[in-house]
Amino acid sequence: MSGRAVVTPIHRVVQGARETDLDLVAAEAPLTIYVQSPLSAATRSLGVVMRTPGDDRDLVVGLLYTEGVIRARDDVADVSVRATDEQGDVADVRLADHIDVEKAISGRALIGTSACGLCGRLSIERVDALARRGTPAASAVWAADLIVELPAKLRASQTVFDETGGLHAAGLFRGDGTLIALREDVGRHNAVDKLVGAALDAALLPASDALLVVSGRVAYEIVQKAAVAGVAGLVAVGAPSSLAVEAAQATGLLLVGFARDGRFNVYTGQDRLSVNFQPRSDSISPR
Repeated sequence: MSGRAVVTPIHRVVQGARETDLDLVAAEAPLTIYVQSPLSAATRSLGVVMRTPGDDRDLVVGLLYTEGVIRARDDVADVSVRATDEQGDVADVRLADHIDVEKAISGRALIGTSACGLCGRLSIERVDALARRGTPAASAVWAADLIVELPAKLRASQTVFDETGGLHAAGLFRGDGTLIALREDVGRHNAVDKLVGAALDAALLPASDALLVVSGRVAYEIVQKAAVAGVAGLVAVGAPSSLAVEAAQATGLLLVGFARDGRFNVYTGQDRLSVNFQPRSDSISPR
């Protein structure tokens, strides 16, 4: 058992009989993020993230990167996490000397939840901003057989999920199916931010020769994070939203949804798959 899981008493009912037992549930706790740099005298709050404790540095660095507060690993001088009586865990971030905190986080002091990350900043205009980034540099073609295998490979590496059954995962995979890195969290967005932060620290970004695979559904913000990370495509076990499809199309990402049971739907980037598409009038979506 790790600190990412908590023991809780339960009543288990099996075939009408009840018994007391203990179960492991995924830990969820607040992390308040404060940001400051020598260039700015003030310390600013970026907000509160409800997350599964662990890989907190990756989470903070990834969040700062995907939100555009920083553009490179060297923009972060230090991240320290401490426990407090009043606020729970607190992350103190010291940015590099050249970063203006007031300018960098203007409009980003938001409250987050594990369900949606730091919410409230979504707008249609951001799709246009993603489109101006251009399409991914990589022109690799991905085999359909590989896409089919990735969700199972992701699941097989979810060690904390095995303890609790309650965590999302995000993994980065190479074209040969090799897992580069994986992170888990009770929040879908947090798992991606943790992965992006770890990849940034390891000098793996932009990850133009890799696919981002996620265990849940895909909303716009997951696509936005994938585009900022520079991945070639995004593979999800669940469904994408309409704005996620629009954003993936704007940025030239391969977007795959409902990847399970040997099937998947391709929403954008069909030319990046080595498979012959033969439309059928009686085709059934793999839901």
